[in-house]
Amino acid sequence: MGVRRWHRPSEVVCRSPRWKALRLEALRRDGWRCCQCGARGRLEVHHVKPVRTHPELGFDLGNLRSLCGSCHNIATRAELGQAPTSPERAAWRAAVRELARTPITAEEESIRAR
Repeated sequence: MGVRRWHRPSEVVCRSPRWKALRLEALRRDGWRCCQCGARGRLEVHHVKPVRTHPELGFDLGNLRSLCGSCHNIATRAELGQAPTSPERAAWRAAVRELARTPITAEEESIRAR
């Protein structure tokens, strides 16, 4: 049980106490906003040059950017050579997100009860 197995090169970096301090420093530097879209809230810290190809930059503040989850996914997909999300898929996600946010009205509730 005591053996640690790292599956990604970045896990060695991102699970260390040093990383936690550096991550906070990057978030403060970026004003607690996504560098791409300016969103606030839950932010992730992205390695501009990936740790798997540039392990020496794993703890380099200049190689870090604060990104929201959505922008981080886009950056990671581009980094891995995957196609960006199609406009149709993006529209579908936006519609589902909006439906999830909109509360059910009394009229809709009575229709469901039938």
